Formats: sequence, structure tokens, C-alpha cells
Amino acid sequence: SELIKPYLGSKYKLTEVPKSLIFRMSKHGGPVNEIQWCPVREQSHMLLSASMDKTVKVWDAVDTGCCLKTYSCHSCAVRAARWSSCGRRILSGGFDSMLHLTDVETGKQVFSSKNEFRISALKFHPTESNIFICGGFSPEVKAWDIRTSKVLRAYKAAVQQTLDILFLPEGREFLTSTDAVSRDSADRTIIAWDFQSAAKISNQIFHERYTCPSLTLHPKESMFVAQTNGNYMALFSAQRPYRINKKKRYEGHKVEGFAVGCAFAPDGTLLVTGSSDGKVFFYNYHTARIISTLSAHKEACASAIFHPVLPSLLATCDWAGEIKIWQ
Repeated sequence: SELIKPYLGSKYKLTEVPKSLIFRMSKHGGPVNEIQWCPVREQSHMLLSASMDKTVKVWDAVDTGCCLKTYSCHSCAVRAARWSSCGRRILSGGFDSMLHLTDVETGKQVFSSKNEFRISALKFHPTESNIFICGGFSPEVKAWDIRTSKVLRAYKAAVQQTLDILFLPEGREFLTSTDAVSRDSADRTIIAWDFQSAAKISNQIFHERYTCPSLTLHPKESMFVAQTNGNYMALFSAQRPYRINKKKRYEGHKVEGFAVGCAFAPDGTLLVTGSSDGKVFFYNYHTARIISTLSAHKEACASAIFHPVLPSLLATCDWAGEIKIWQ
């Protein structure tokens, strides 16, 4: 992409808060659950989207705003989709309990497998590109190896559903957020796992009585943020014992039961989140204050993510099936 080239070699420019709408991309016939920029810098004009309309789409979200490809390999809502680290394949999982790894160019399935449960979260291992973790409507999350099409390991907890999965740096440990909130305790809301041994490291991380629909890692510091159904984001250490920072709470947006995603700007200075009222909120990471808000959508805004190379570009998606690009 011509727009991206000047940024590839340049020193990083400070993130700016986007204000103007560049593209309105609406070819999805149902809520958009997940969007992700391609992780390969030269291909980072491409945006991936997964929707309740059973499709996965790839967009040129920098130059033209056009839909490049539509993949219709699922028979039910697609809840999660992720780029492979090489940018040539897309992993998707849905409510049909199917896992598909699709070749971006040909649209053919490189790997397909029936899972035992409906899928709501997928993450590739950060250093082992053939391994991914899948979670959903089950007490287990599973690590799969694409080369063998087999489950490597199962991680079992007394929960009904996994809402999100987050690998910690290097991938030796990962976190799952779950629907387990009982009246008397809030253990198991966020669980830390040892990737190799499948042992639970801790399930006493978050003690408030709210579920956490999404988790995100700080790009520079050893910290992570959990989006909560208490209409705030909580900050934690990404190192054992994963303590919560009680002095910082990012609040003002609304979650209200939607799977609202949150993300950091690539330089780590800003934290951005969608909101159930359609707005996008930008927080100063260090002070937890709201810097700005954007009236982005009429329906609930499920995700807002900064471009990995162009610091002033933001993609947002909503419950009406619309994706927007802001600058």
C-alpha cells in the first residue's frame, strides 16, 4: 500500500486521536464481532472482520475501503477470526463449532476441524505460529496444532464459557476470562494458565463481581487491561501474581452485556474502547482520564483498534454490521 510505505522505515510518530471518517464499509448482514489489522507491516492495509452473518471478510481499509474477499465456510455466526502471523491465512471459529484455517488468496481450507463446543475466542500462540488456543461454550479451552490437526492440550476449569483469551509475552502463560461470577465470590473470572503444563497458576486475579468480555495487553509495559461489565476497564500486572492496580480505573463508557473490545495504541499512550451507546472513548493510559470521545455508530460499537503502522488511523465496527475507518 502506497500510504503505508513512508511509515515503514520512519521513526514512530505519536498517536493522534482520529476525528474524521474516511470509509464507511457496510457489506455485513449482521453484527460484526471482531476486526483485526493484518500483522504483516507490508500488508497492514488489510482488515479482517468476522460477523454474525456467517461470513469472514477481508477489506482494503487504507486505500479504497473496498471488500477484497468474502469467505463463507461457516454455517452459523462467526464469533472469532484471526490472521496468521505470516498474513497468508485466516483462522476462524463460530457457533457451528467448526474451526477453519483459510488460505487468503485461494479461499481454500488448509485445515478444518469440528470442535466439541461453539467457539467464541481464538488466539494464535505469539511465538509458535502453528499453535492456537480456542475457547467457547465449554469448561475447557484447547490448544490445537495445525500441522497435525489435533488437540495438543486441554485446560479445564469449573466454568461454562470462555469470553476471551490473552497470551502474555513469550507465550509461556495465558489468561482466560470466563462467565463464572457467583453471588458470594468472583474467583475464576480471570484465570492464568501455564501453557506447557496446563496447570492453573491463579484464579484469584479479579475480585469484583463482573464478567470481563475482553482482555488486551499493553504493547510496551508488563500490564494488561480487562474490559468489565461494570462499565469500566481494570488494569493489572502481566506478571505473577497479576495484581490489580486499584488506583487506576478507566470509566465513562458503557458495556451493558455487549462483547465490547478494548485496545492500546501501538505506542501504548492511549487506550481505546467501544461503547454500547455507539461511541468510542479514548483514555490517557497513564492518568486514566478521558481525552476524547467519538460518536462513531448508532448501534453498539463492539470494537475499536488502532492501525499498527499508521498512528492516526482507527477501525471501528458495530452491532448493525458496519465497519468505519477514521483518521
